[in-house]
Amino acid sequence: MELLAFARGPALWASLAVLVAGSLWRIAGILRRGSQPDLSEPRGTRLLAGAMRGIFARMIPRREFRRRNKLGVWNGYVYHLGLAVIVFGYLPHIHFVERLTGLAWPPLADPVVYLCVGVTFVSLFIALMERLADPVRRLLSGFDDYFSWFVVVLPLATGMIAIQQPYTPGAASAPPLDPLPLAIHLLSVELLFLWLPFGKLAHAFLVFASRGVTGAALTRKGAAL
Repeated sequence: MELLAFARGPALWASLAVLVAGSLWRIAGILRRGSQPDLSEPRGTRLLAGAMRGIFARMIPRREFRRRNKLGVWNGYVYHLGLAVIVFGYLPHIHFVERLTGLAWPPLADPVVYLCVGVTFVSLFIALMERLADPVRRLLSGFDDYFSWFVVVLPLATGMIAIQQPYTPGAASAPPLDPLPLAIHLLSVELLFLWLPFGKLAHAFLVFASRGVTGAALTRKGAAL
């Protein structure tokens, strides 16, 4: 119980503080770089529309990449969508967000979330095997790639261990959780919070901004997205 109190209290607030401060630091570092003035004549003026096209068009890989690596392309969709369902659809996670922000929404049925956990877990291991099996990607991969994978998989594994009792149809709440596995699960999530702003996982909050800026720049130049 002491470990759980630590995970729910000081460790949680410290990791959230690092998450927020680190994210702001990362964004400030990007803004400090500034940009070179573009002296060329603009060939497009609908920059906001171009930014939106850049955000949504880049969600669909180009045809050449889809042909060469169908498994990798579709597997990426699987674990991204699976993680979204797990984070935002599971009742204890919604309660966690409600505790921090006061916001809440209806949860998905527990069996649906459990299925997504299993599929996402397998999908992430497929992504790791693809990276290890490809000589070029293996050469380009470093500590950030593997540690980022680890801190994403760890909460899934500890979360599955933390669930003690089977789902009961019609139950109003999620299954009860044992204090020690729950504490370990919370600490694994807090490790993710600590690492997220500083590694490649920062694309979780930078991806839309970077794609939007790229889309607007290409629109100004009159280039195709």
